[in-house]
Amino acid sequence: MSVFSKLTKAVVATAIGVTLLSSASVALAASHSKVTTIRVQSVISAKADEVVMLKDFAKDVFDLTGGSLKIEVLPAGAVVGVKETLDAVDKGLVEGGFAWTHYWSGKHPAAMLFGSPVAGAGVGIDNIAFLSWFQYGGGKELYDQLWDEMGMNVKGFMLQPVGPEALGWFKEPINSMDDFRKYRFRTPPGIPGQTYKDIGVASVAMGGGDILPALEKGTIDAAEWCCPKPDSVFGFQKVLKHYYLQGLHQVVVNADMYINGDVYKKLSDHEKKSLEVAANASLMKAMSYRIYENGKALKSLVENDGLASIDLLEDGASHSSQTKTGT
Repeated sequence: MSVFSKLTKAVVATAIGVTLLSSASVALAASHSKVTTIRVQSVISAKADEVVMLKDFAKDVFDLTGGSLKIEVLPAGAVVGVKETLDAVDKGLVEGGFAWTHYWSGKHPAAMLFGSPVAGAGVGIDNIAFLSWFQYGGGKELYDQLWDEMGMNVKGFMLQPVGPEALGWFKEPINSMDDFRKYRFRTPPGIPGQTYKDIGVASVAMGGGDILPALEKGTIDAAEWCCPKPDSVFGFQKVLKHYYLQGLHQVVVNADMYINGDVYKKLSDHEKKSLEVAANASLMKAMSYRIYENGKALKSLVENDGLASIDLLEDGASHSSQTKTGT
């Protein structure tokens, strides 16, 4: 074979290689240029503290997918009402939703087990023990099964452990259950609210953004939402000054995100794995964030807002302190 022939073959081979490489690069670039946007409607307002960590999760997903999967957080009511959020995701009216699974306990009582098992599931379990069960003890498999038994076309992701929650905010000290029963008390929807009704408390279910206006108008007299940081963001301290910590109704509380099942199935394997990895990271990041922020918020509430911070003691009595700063 002549030198010329060898050179010609080498040039042709190189050209073919460059063409194939260019084609692969174009295909890869095209795959990354296709951006899937998932609108996630929350059941709370855009200013709620929970949205901070939801947006952090969304950023992790965006970064892990190289920008091919974008989560856009919408406030409550942006597309449908709060109570219709899960149904809207199921029907594809919005691609995703963010709430607490116990909001849907009217559809299936087992929803309580994942969103807010009353009194720590009756066995004193806390959020750390719950996460251990969820990730390694079969909880996640039951969580996936829950949506099937509900008949909901969704894929759920547990994101934010936020318990234990405070008992709530009151105008005056609560020295007995008779005192407690005098108040119209905001509670979560579903079984938590029904539990209060069962012990004679006038339970009123409403969304977080509606609580302060309801307190100011006198529609309710007392309320619970979560814990020091989220509560202070909503401004309950402007109206009520007696804050009882460590409630029993929601020792374990977990917020989660739902994606329409058809939308989820169309995602690439890499995007699905990115959602899983970001969700697992969010479980620890959200818990760490909440503990740190709650401590700072309670200190500010006591020192700057004149709050009477009250801890419930084991014997059922209460202890009021103007200087207590721990949660």
